[in-house]
Amino acid sequence: MYTNNVTKGTSHGSLFQATSGEISGSRFGLRGSEDLGGGLHAIFVLESGFNLQNGKLSQNSRLFGRQAFVGIKSDMFGTLTLGRQYDFITDFVEPLSGVSGTLGDLGFAHPFDNDNFDHSVRINNAVKYTSEDYRGFRFGGMYAFSNNQNFANNRAYSLGAFYSKGPLNIAAAYLQVNGSNSTTSPSGAIDTAESGSNGVGGFQLGSDVQRTASAAVNYVYGPIVAGFAYSHSQFQNTLSFGSKNGTVRFDNYELNVKYALTHSVSLGGSYTYTDGHVTQSTTFDADPKWNQVNVQAVYSFSKRTDVYAEAMYQHVSGHGFVAYINGSGGASSSSNQVVGTVGMRTRF
Repeated sequence: MYTNNVTKGTSHGSLFQATSGEISGSRFGLRGSEDLGGGLHAIFVLESGFNLQNGKLSQNSRLFGRQAFVGIKSDMFGTLTLGRQYDFITDFVEPLSGVSGTLGDLGFAHPFDNDNFDHSVRINNAVKYTSEDYRGFRFGGMYAFSNNQNFANNRAYSLGAFYSKGPLNIAAAYLQVNGSNSTTSPSGAIDTAESGSNGVGGFQLGSDVQRTASAAVNYVYGPIVAGFAYSHSQFQNTLSFGSKNGTVRFDNYELNVKYALTHSVSLGGSYTYTDGHVTQSTTFDADPKWNQVNVQAVYSFSKRTDVYAEAMYQHVSGHGFVAYINGSGGASSSSNQVVGTVGMRTRF
Protein backbone atom coordinates (compact mmCIF):
# COMPACT_ATOMS: atom_id res chain seq x y z
CA MET A 1 0.00 0.00 0.00
CA TYR A 2 1.16 3.52 -0.85
CA THR A 3 -0.23 6.53 1.02
CA ASN A 4 0.83 10.13 0.48
CA ASN A 5 0.84 12.94 3.05
CA VAL A 6 0.93 10.74 6.18
CA THR A 7 1.64 12.49 9.48
CA LYS A 8 3.67 10.49 12.01
CA GLY A 9 4.51 12.51 15.11
CA THR A 10 6.34 15.65 14.01
CA SER A 11 7.19 14.37 10.52
CA HIS A 12 5.13 13.68 7.43
CA GLY A 13 5.62 12.19 3.99
CA SER A 14 4.77 9.21 1.80
CA LEU A 15 4.23 5.81 3.41
CA PHE A 16 4.82 2.37 1.85
CA GLN A 17 3.35 -0.55 3.84
CA ALA A 18 2.76 -4.28 3.84
CA THR A 19 -0.88 -4.51 4.96
CA SER A 20 -3.43 -7.21 5.67
CA GLY A 21 -7.03 -7.67 4.55
CA GLU A 22 -7.68 -4.52 2.56
CA ILE A 23 -10.85 -5.76 0.85
CA SER A 24 -11.40 -8.95 2.87
CA GLY A 25 -10.24 -9.05 6.46
CA SER A 26 -8.24 -12.23 7.04
CA ARG A 27 -10.19 -14.69 9.15
CA PHE A 28 -10.35 -18.33 10.24
CA GLY A 29 -13.17 -20.07 12.03
CA LEU A 30 -15.68 -22.83 12.55
CA ARG A 31 -19.33 -23.12 11.53
CA GLY A 32 -21.62 -25.89 12.68
CA SER A 33 -25.18 -27.10 12.17
CA GLU A 34 -26.96 -30.08 13.74
CA ASP A 35 -30.30 -31.33 12.46
CA LEU A 36 -32.66 -31.58 15.45
CA GLY A 37 -35.62 -32.78 13.40
CA GLY A 38 -38.90 -31.07 12.64
CA GLY A 39 -37.16 -28.39 10.57
CA LEU A 40 -35.00 -27.24 13.52
CA HIS A 41 -31.21 -26.92 13.50
CA ALA A 42 -28.72 -26.04 16.23
CA ILE A 43 -26.09 -23.69 14.77
CA PHE A 44 -22.92 -21.93 15.87
CA VAL A 45 -20.20 -19.68 14.44
CA LEU A 46 -16.75 -19.00 15.95
CA GLU A 47 -14.71 -16.65 13.74
CA SER A 48 -11.28 -15.20 14.46
CA GLY A 49 -9.77 -12.18 12.68
CA PHE A 50 -6.02 -11.85 12.33
CA ASN A 51 -3.28 -9.79 10.67
CA LEU A 52 -1.61 -11.86 7.95
CA GLN A 53 1.61 -9.80 8.05
CA ASN A 54 2.44 -10.52 11.69
CA GLY A 55 -0.02 -13.23 12.78
CA LYS A 56 -1.55 -11.13 15.57
CA LEU A 57 -5.21 -11.37 16.51
CA SER A 58 -7.46 -8.49 15.47
CA GLN A 59 -10.53 -7.00 17.21
CA ASN A 60 -8.55 -6.01 20.32
CA SER A 61 -6.78 -9.40 20.47
CA ARG A 62 -9.95 -11.47 20.84
CA LEU A 63 -9.72 -15.17 20.04
CA PHE A 64 -13.09 -15.05 18.24
CA GLY A 65 -13.36 -11.31 17.64
CA ARG A 66 -15.28 -11.28 14.37
CA GLN A 67 -18.23 -13.41 15.47
CA ALA A 68 -19.05 -15.82 18.29
CA PHE A 69 -22.63 -17.06 18.65
CA VAL A 70 -24.91 -20.07 19.11
CA GLY A 71 -28.55 -20.41 18.13
CA ILE A 72 -31.58 -22.23 16.77
CA LYS A 73 -32.65 -22.08 13.12
CA SER A 74 -36.16 -22.98 12.00
CA ASP A 75 -36.83 -23.68 8.33
CA MET A 76 -40.25 -22.06 8.78
CA PHE A 77 -39.89 -19.30 11.39
CA GLY A 78 -36.30 -18.00 11.13
CA THR A 79 -33.18 -17.91 13.28
CA LEU A 80 -32.56 -16.91 16.91
CA THR A 81 -28.90 -16.42 17.92
CA LEU A 82 -27.04 -15.38 21.08
CA GLY A 83 -23.54 -13.88 21.35
CA ARG A 84 -21.19 -11.45 19.57
CA GLN A 85 -22.77 -10.59 16.24
CA TYR A 86 -23.21 -8.07 13.42
CA ASP A 87 -26.00 -5.50 13.46
CA PHE A 88 -28.54 -5.25 10.64
CA ILE A 89 -26.72 -2.41 8.90
CA THR A 90 -23.96 -4.95 8.25
CA ASP A 91 -26.37 -7.76 7.40
CA PHE A 92 -28.78 -5.96 5.06
CA VAL A 93 -27.54 -2.51 3.95
CA GLU A 94 -23.76 -2.86 3.67
CA PRO A 95 -23.91 -5.64 1.00
CA LEU A 96 -25.60 -3.13 -1.37
CA SER A 97 -22.93 -0.45 -0.82
CA GLY A 98 -19.39 0.13 -2.08
CA VAL A 99 -18.14 -0.88 1.36
CA SER A 100 -19.21 -4.48 0.79
CA GLY A 101 -16.66 -7.28 0.73
CA THR A 102 -17.52 -7.84 -2.94
CA LEU A 103 -16.31 -4.31 -3.74
CA GLY A 104 -13.99 -1.98 -1.79
CA ASP A 105 -14.58 -2.79 1.89
CA LEU A 106 -12.12 -1.01 4.24
CA GLY A 107 -10.68 1.64 1.92
CA PHE A 108 -14.10 2.54 0.50
CA ALA A 109 -15.66 3.04 3.96
CA HIS A 110 -17.22 6.38 4.88
CA PRO A 111 -15.17 8.80 7.05
CA PHE A 112 -14.18 7.18 10.36
CA ASP A 113 -16.62 4.39 9.47
CA ASN A 114 -19.14 6.66 11.18
CA ASP A 115 -22.11 4.49 10.11
CA ASN A 116 -20.46 1.11 10.83
CA PHE A 117 -20.82 0.04 7.18
CA ASP A 118 -17.37 -1.51 7.54
CA HIS A 119 -18.41 -3.25 10.80
CA SER A 120 -15.39 -1.90 12.67
CA VAL A 121 -17.50 -2.47 15.79
CA ARG A 122 -19.35 -5.71 16.50
CA ILE A 123 -22.16 -6.02 19.06
CA ASN A 124 -21.62 -8.04 22.25
CA ASN A 125 -24.22 -9.74 24.48
CA ALA A 126 -26.69 -9.73 21.58
CA VAL A 127 -29.99 -11.60 21.23
CA LYS A 128 -30.87 -11.52 17.53
CA TYR A 129 -33.76 -12.75 15.40
CA THR A 130 -33.64 -12.99 11.60
CA SER A 131 -36.67 -14.15 9.62
CA GLU A 132 -36.73 -16.61 6.78
CA ASP A 133 -37.14 -15.36 3.21
CA TYR A 134 -40.83 -14.65 2.50
CA ARG A 135 -41.13 -14.12 -1.26
CA GLY A 136 -37.98 -12.00 -1.29
CA PHE A 137 -38.64 -10.19 2.01
CA ARG A 138 -36.57 -10.65 5.18
CA PHE A 139 -36.52 -8.72 8.44
CA GLY A 140 -34.89 -8.88 11.85
CA GLY A 141 -34.37 -7.34 15.27
CA MET A 142 -31.59 -7.35 17.85
CA TYR A 143 -31.13 -6.30 21.47
CA ALA A 144 -27.73 -6.25 23.20
CA PHE A 145 -27.43 -6.22 27.00
CA SER A 146 -25.22 -3.84 28.96
CA ASN A 147 -24.42 -6.50 31.61
CA ASN A 148 -24.43 -3.69 34.18
CA GLN A 149 -26.55 -2.77 37.21
CA ASN A 150 -27.52 0.38 35.34
CA PHE A 151 -29.51 -1.37 32.61
CA ALA A 152 -29.30 1.60 30.21
CA ASN A 153 -25.51 1.93 30.17
CA ASN A 154 -23.88 0.61 26.98
CA ARG A 155 -26.77 -1.31 25.46
CA ALA A 156 -27.76 -1.47 21.79
CA TYR A 157 -30.74 -2.00 19.48
CA SER A 158 -30.87 -2.79 15.77
CA LEU A 159 -33.69 -3.36 13.27
CA GLY A 160 -33.54 -4.13 9.58
CA ALA A 161 -35.42 -5.26 6.48
CA PHE A 162 -34.37 -6.49 3.04
CA TYR A 163 -36.38 -7.02 -0.14
CA SER A 164 -35.27 -8.60 -3.40
CA LYS A 165 -37.25 -9.10 -6.58
CA GLY A 166 -35.52 -10.00 -9.81
CA PRO A 167 -32.70 -7.53 -10.46
CA LEU A 168 -33.83 -5.09 -7.73
CA ASN A 169 -32.56 -5.16 -4.13
CA ILE A 170 -33.64 -2.75 -1.36
CA ALA A 171 -32.54 -2.61 2.28
CA ALA A 172 -32.98 -0.41 5.35
CA ALA A 173 -31.63 -0.69 8.90
CA TYR A 174 -31.28 1.20 12.16
CA LEU A 175 -28.72 0.95 14.97
CA GLN A 176 -28.77 2.71 18.33
CA VAL A 177 -26.24 2.50 21.15
CA ASN A 178 -27.03 4.04 24.56
CA GLY A 179 -24.29 5.16 26.93
CA SER A 180 -21.26 3.91 25.00
CA ASN A 181 -19.07 6.49 26.77
CA SER A 182 -19.95 5.00 30.17
CA THR A 183 -16.94 4.23 32.37
CA THR A 184 -19.07 1.98 34.59
CA SER A 185 -19.86 -0.45 31.77
CA PRO A 186 -16.74 -0.50 29.54
CA SER A 187 -17.48 -3.97 28.12
CA GLY A 188 -21.20 -3.90 27.48
CA ALA A 189 -22.83 -4.03 24.06
CA ILE A 190 -19.90 -2.00 22.68
CA ASP A 191 -16.42 -2.64 24.05
CA THR A 192 -14.91 0.83 24.51
CA ALA A 193 -11.40 -0.66 24.46
CA GLU A 194 -12.04 -1.97 20.94
CA SER A 195 -12.80 1.41 19.36
CA GLY A 196 -10.40 2.05 16.49
CA SER A 197 -8.42 -1.15 17.14
CA ASN A 198 -8.38 -1.98 13.42
CA GLY A 199 -7.01 1.41 12.41
CA VAL A 200 -10.32 2.69 11.10
CA GLY A 201 -11.44 5.00 13.85
CA GLY A 202 -14.66 3.12 14.28
CA PHE A 203 -18.35 3.87 14.63
CA GLN A 204 -17.79 3.94 18.40
CA LEU A 205 -16.89 7.62 18.89
CA GLY A 206 -18.28 7.65 22.42
CA SER A 207 -21.49 9.47 23.31
CA ASP A 208 -24.57 9.26 25.49
CA VAL A 209 -26.61 8.13 22.48
CA GLN A 210 -25.45 7.01 19.04
CA ARG A 211 -28.01 6.64 16.27
CA THR A 212 -27.54 5.50 12.68
CA ALA A 213 -30.31 5.09 10.11
CA SER A 214 -29.39 3.74 6.69
CA ALA A 215 -30.85 2.54 3.41
CA ALA A 216 -29.53 1.24 0.10
CA VAL A 217 -30.72 0.03 -3.26
CA ASN A 218 -29.03 -1.61 -6.22
CA TYR A 219 -30.06 -2.90 -9.62
CA VAL A 220 -28.49 -5.66 -11.69
CA TYR A 221 -28.44 -5.11 -15.45
CA GLY A 222 -26.52 -7.86 -17.20
CA PRO A 223 -22.86 -7.56 -16.13
CA ILE A 224 -23.47 -4.23 -14.35
CA VAL A 225 -24.56 -3.72 -10.75
CA ALA A 226 -25.30 -0.08 -9.84
CA GLY A 227 -26.39 1.19 -6.46
CA PHE A 228 -27.03 4.06 -4.07
CA ALA A 229 -26.60 4.10 -0.29
CA TYR A 230 -27.46 6.70 2.34
CA SER A 231 -26.80 6.85 6.06
CA HIS A 232 -27.36 9.37 8.85
CA SER A 233 -25.23 9.02 12.01
CA GLN A 234 -25.62 11.16 15.09
CA PHE A 235 -23.49 11.18 18.25
CA GLN A 236 -25.23 13.02 21.06
CA ASN A 237 -23.35 14.49 24.05
CA THR A 238 -19.88 13.55 22.81
CA LEU A 239 -16.35 14.93 23.18
CA SER A 240 -15.35 13.92 19.63
CA PHE A 241 -13.69 16.58 17.43
CA GLY A 242 -13.31 18.97 20.35
CA SER A 243 -17.07 19.10 20.87
CA LYS A 244 -17.74 19.85 24.53
CA ASN A 245 -20.74 17.63 25.29
CA GLY A 246 -22.20 18.60 21.93
CA THR A 247 -23.46 16.70 18.91
CA VAL A 248 -21.56 15.33 15.91
CA ARG A 249 -23.59 14.38 12.83
CA PHE A 250 -22.73 12.74 9.49
CA ASP A 251 -24.90 12.35 6.37
CA ASN A 252 -23.31 10.00 3.83
CA TYR A 253 -24.44 9.82 0.19
CA GLU A 254 -22.83 7.10 -1.92
CA LEU A 255 -23.02 5.98 -5.56
CA ASN A 256 -21.41 2.65 -6.49
CA VAL A 257 -21.01 0.46 -9.55
CA LYS A 258 -19.47 -2.89 -10.42
CA TYR A 259 -18.91 -4.20 -13.95
CA ALA A 260 -17.95 -7.77 -14.91
CA LEU A 261 -15.75 -6.95 -17.89
CA THR A 262 -14.98 -10.62 -18.58
CA HIS A 263 -15.39 -13.90 -16.73
CA SER A 264 -12.10 -13.19 -14.94
CA VAL A 265 -11.92 -9.38 -14.75
CA SER A 266 -14.25 -7.08 -12.80
CA LEU A 267 -14.09 -3.31 -12.38
CA GLY A 268 -15.71 -1.25 -9.67
CA GLY A 269 -15.88 2.13 -8.05
CA SER A 270 -17.78 4.44 -5.75
CA TYR A 271 -18.17 8.09 -4.86
CA THR A 272 -19.18 9.30 -1.39
CA TYR A 273 -20.15 12.79 -0.28
CA THR A 274 -20.29 13.25 3.49
CA ASP A 275 -21.91 16.29 5.07
CA GLY A 276 -20.79 16.73 8.67
CA HIS A 277 -21.94 18.97 11.51
CA VAL A 278 -20.16 19.60 14.82
CA THR A 279 -21.63 21.67 17.69
CA GLN A 280 -19.88 23.36 20.61
CA SER A 281 -16.35 22.85 19.26
CA THR A 282 -13.65 25.49 19.78
CA THR A 283 -11.07 23.87 17.45
CA PHE A 284 -13.00 22.37 14.53
CA ASP A 285 -15.24 23.85 11.83
CA ALA A 286 -18.94 23.35 12.47
CA ASP A 287 -19.74 22.07 8.94
CA PRO A 288 -16.99 19.84 7.48
CA LYS A 289 -17.45 18.16 4.09
CA TRP A 290 -15.78 15.04 2.70
CA ASN A 291 -15.54 13.93 -0.94
CA GLN A 292 -14.02 10.53 -1.74
CA VAL A 293 -13.58 8.75 -5.07
CA ASN A 294 -12.61 5.05 -5.22
CA VAL A 295 -11.76 2.70 -8.11
CA GLN A 296 -10.88 -1.01 -8.19
CA ALA A 297 -9.90 -3.81 -10.57
CA VAL A 298 -9.98 -7.53 -9.68
CA TYR A 299 -8.54 -10.43 -11.69
CA SER A 300 -9.74 -13.91 -10.70
CA PHE A 301 -7.46 -16.90 -11.28
CA SER A 302 -10.24 -19.19 -10.03
CA LYS A 303 -13.34 -19.14 -7.83
CA ARG A 304 -11.04 -19.20 -4.79
CA THR A 305 -8.12 -16.92 -5.68
CA ASP A 306 -7.77 -13.42 -7.11
CA VAL A 307 -5.50 -10.38 -7.19
CA TYR A 308 -6.69 -6.78 -6.97
CA ALA A 309 -5.61 -3.18 -7.34
CA GLU A 310 -7.44 -0.13 -6.07
CA ALA A 311 -6.99 3.59 -5.56
CA MET A 312 -8.77 6.09 -3.29
CA TYR A 313 -8.73 9.88 -3.19
CA GLN A 314 -10.25 12.00 -0.43
CA HIS A 315 -10.68 15.75 -0.02
CA VAL A 316 -12.04 17.33 3.16
CA SER A 317 -12.99 20.94 3.79
CA GLY A 318 -13.42 22.62 7.16
CA HIS A 319 -11.06 24.23 9.65
CA GLY A 320 -9.15 21.72 11.78
CA PHE A 321 -9.98 18.69 9.62
CA VAL A 322 -7.43 16.75 7.57
CA ALA A 323 -8.01 13.92 5.11
CA TYR A 324 -7.94 10.37 6.44
CA ILE A 325 -8.82 7.36 4.28
CA ASN A 326 -9.80 4.37 6.38
CA GLY A 327 -6.98 1.86 6.78
CA SER A 328 -4.44 4.19 5.11
CA GLY A 329 -1.97 4.07 8.00
CA GLY A 330 -2.39 7.63 9.22
CA ALA A 331 -4.03 11.00 8.76
CA SER A 332 -2.86 13.36 6.02
CA SER A 333 -0.90 16.53 6.67
CA SER A 334 -3.36 18.38 4.44
CA SER A 335 -6.95 18.30 3.25
CA ASN A 336 -6.13 15.70 0.56
CA GLN A 337 -4.98 12.09 0.63
CA VAL A 338 -4.31 9.45 -2.02
CA VAL A 339 -4.00 5.70 -1.37
CA GLY A 340 -3.05 2.97 -3.83
CA THR A 341 -2.86 -0.72 -2.98
CA VAL A 342 -2.39 -4.12 -4.62
CA GLY A 343 -3.11 -7.44 -2.98
CA MET A 344 -4.00 -11.11 -3.23
CA ARG A 345 -6.61 -13.18 -1.47
CA THR A 346 -7.59 -16.83 -1.39
CA ARG A 347 -10.48 -18.64 0.26
CA PHE A 348 -10.65 -22.17 1.59
